[in-house]
Amino acid sequence: MTTQRSVDDQRISDYIHATHELQKGNYEISVPTQPRDEIGRLGQALLELARQLERRRRELETLNHLTMQINMGLLLDETLEGVYNNFREVIPYNRIGFAFLEHDNSLVRAYWSKSDGGEIHLKNGYSAPLAGSSLQPIIETGQPRIINDLLDYLKQRPESRSTRLIVKEGIRSSLTCPLIANGVPVGFIFFSSSAPNTYANAHIEIFQQIAGLLAVIMEKGRLIADLAEQKSAVERQNEELRRLNEVKNSFLGIAAHDLRSPLSSAFMAANLLADSSVGLSDEERAVIVKEIKEQTGYMMELLNNLLDVTHIESGKFSIVPTPINFGVFVQEVVQRQQRVAEAKSIRIVIECPPAPGSQIVADALRLRQVLDNLLSNAIKFSPPDSTVRVSVEPLPGVWRVTVQDQGPGIKPEEQSRLFQEFSQLSARPTKGEKSTGLGLAITRRVVEAHGGQIGVESPPGQGAAFWFTIPRAG
Repeated sequence: MTTQRSVDDQRISDYIHATHELQKGNYEISVPTQPRDEIGRLGQALLELARQLERRRRELETLNHLTMQINMGLLLDETLEGVYNNFREVIPYNRIGFAFLEHDNSLVRAYWSKSDGGEIHLKNGYSAPLAGSSLQPIIETGQPRIINDLLDYLKQRPESRSTRLIVKEGIRSSLTCPLIANGVPVGFIFFSSSAPNTYANAHIEIFQQIAGLLAVIMEKGRLIADLAEQKSAVERQNEELRRLNEVKNSFLGIAAHDLRSPLSSAFMAANLLADSSVGLSDEERAVIVKEIKEQTGYMMELLNNLLDVTHIESGKFSIVPTPINFGVFVQEVVQRQQRVAEAKSIRIVIECPPAPGSQIVADALRLRQVLDNLLSNAIKFSPPDSTVRVSVEPLPGVWRVTVQDQGPGIKPEEQSRLFQEFSQLSARPTKGEKSTGLGLAITRRVVEAHGGQIGVESPPGQGAAFWFTIPRAG
């Protein structure tokens, strides 16, 4: 006959065996818990210990997996996907969200989220100030926050738009952990559940461990991003230095080439004037003086253009806007160019001039440079006894100025490089006038600095119509 003592001894023997299994890491044990005496309660406690050890084993295993992801150098998004897919056996959630602190920790921005529910209403990119929010105490204390009933929380804080959005997704409880890397707060991770009171009895240590590991990844990612940006900045700077060096060499080459001929002509003409042994008539002297004037004028234009381009390329180019009576301005520029045009019997006609009192705000000197350049080119490439037309058209928010000539036009394949430095066309000026190849490039930069645009329309054989826009005042 079995005695109570022998039954007790057998249960204790089973418990000892189970304890040895637990020591080996085998948490799937089976022990008697009946009858419900003190020894039976010991068996029940042993089963509960086994369940807790098994849960802790899974937690550590999952955390080790997350640590491996960090060491493997996985990106933050990939790691967050891993957390969402692998931690459900360890901690309860239906949604995980991730947010950064930005602008010196003054702004919280949602970066990543995933849910097994329906549509996500609190979308990535959502942002709100940290100051005065319910998240601020989490950062200040470094402690997680648990909300057991979000519906009740929303009633207490109806102004919380983020809570309203998350409740709309069907979320009813949440646990929020701060992300702290090297002692500096960098963001938040949000574990959320569709059931209330999910985190009422949660052991938050596992959540904090996950948050700590994710903070390491984020800090690592930021460092990598900073290094990449620094590398990119150095590469951009080196590329800019290389480009500026090429521009400098081009400038020197252009200057040496284009200055040699006029300098030689002016030098020889000056020597001829200075040679007393050469008997020159007043008419011959006037021709030589005119030649010197033209050659030095071209050299001055080239040097001024080179200086303008140098300022533009070095970032020192600036404009000084002032109010301008646009109608008077256009009239004055055209009148000055008309004197040049008369030498080739060319007329300049203003069509649709701006209404009296029309105002713009612009750098008068630079804008005059634009219109002077377009009119000068039109005169250079127009045949004698032709007409250059200037039209000023009001468009929404801007004035559009067009300079139309009756020259040979511009080939379609040449139009794309018209506004580049040192661009030369196959068409030649009708009176052999010289061109530096820099004027249109400078003109484009000046127009763009004013917030305008510039372009050309040139149907074959119908001349060229250069146009630019300038913002209207007000």
